[in-house]
Amino acid sequence: MKNFIDLRSDTVTLQPDFMKEAMFKAEVGDDVYGDDTTINELEKLAAEIVGKEAALFVPSGTFGNQLALFTHCKRGSEVILADSNHIVVHEVGASAIIAGVQLRTIETLNGVITKGDIEKRIRFEEEDIHFPSTSLICIENAHSSGNVLSLENMKEVYETAKKYNLPVHLDGARIFNAATYLNVDVKEIAKYCNSVMFCLSKGLCAPVGSILAGDAEFIKRARKKRKVLGGGLRQAGYLAAAGIVALKDMTKRLKDDHDNAKFLAEELDKIPDLTVDLNNVKINMVFFKFNKEINTKALTEYFKKNGIKINDAENGKLRFVTHYWITKENIYKIIKTMKDFLAKSI
Repeated sequence: MKNFIDLRSDTVTLQPDFMKEAMFKAEVGDDVYGDDTTINELEKLAAEIVGKEAALFVPSGTFGNQLALFTHCKRGSEVILADSNHIVVHEVGASAIIAGVQLRTIETLNGVITKGDIEKRIRFEEEDIHFPSTSLICIENAHSSGNVLSLENMKEVYETAKKYNLPVHLDGARIFNAATYLNVDVKEIAKYCNSVMFCLSKGLCAPVGSILAGDAEFIKRARKKRKVLGGGLRQAGYLAAAGIVALKDMTKRLKDDHDNAKFLAEELDKIPDLTVDLNNVKINMVFFKFNKEINTKALTEYFKKNGIKINDAENGKLRFVTHYWITKENIYKIIKTMKDFLAKSI
């Protein structure tokens, strides 16, 4: 981290010294037996922060999302969600393997689904011998596109689900970024779902881990199924200590990352060969594409030689992500490196 400016994701963040100190001093026990006091503290704190009855520490965001599906859904049932959501695009088809469910997707703009979208797709097996039953509706906020769903949209989805007696799961990997953008308490987002997963290692500097939260009965069942998936950890309090610091301290500074993303987007947009998606610079992500043919593999190699790590393009777009270790001074170097590369590629 100290040798590179790393724009690949906000998952790359190494731990600041004060977080390492908390990890070093953590009191631990066996979490499967319920003896790890630091894990217990983290789970209690996490539940309180999002306004849920209980919470469970899990190894990753994908683990938390898939555990939610595994807990909510009957095998062979159907989950309604946007076609661009992380659960569909970047979780390796795990829903078919673990929960044994079918994903019924909705083509959307940046993850926004509506009452009409949902009602067209709700099915119940007793209506027709050919139908599976809808078991769950999933939404994502903040969305992987950098978009933030409005509270009004989340309320619409939640009330539609309640009308049909269906639960809503929120992939809230970056829920604190969404709350920062909307300028609301995170509870105002989480109240429009029955379960929520959020990451401690995306933008919050914890080394490992996510949280799944919901009502007490749901978390009791999820705890058992976490064990089925091999997620029953032992002296996990060292990781939980980092998670506590992440929730208490690192969530409060996310606006800095958002401001840096806006500055980066504005500076990139001044380069004639680039088109930046300025409408979706709502959190800490900047998406852009080139207006001419560019060898993006050569671009990533050039950036790396100049001390900057970036991912190659996906579907024609590149993504730069700001985080705790990206400063305004770093951004000046990023812009200069981009201009230098483009000048050499003429």
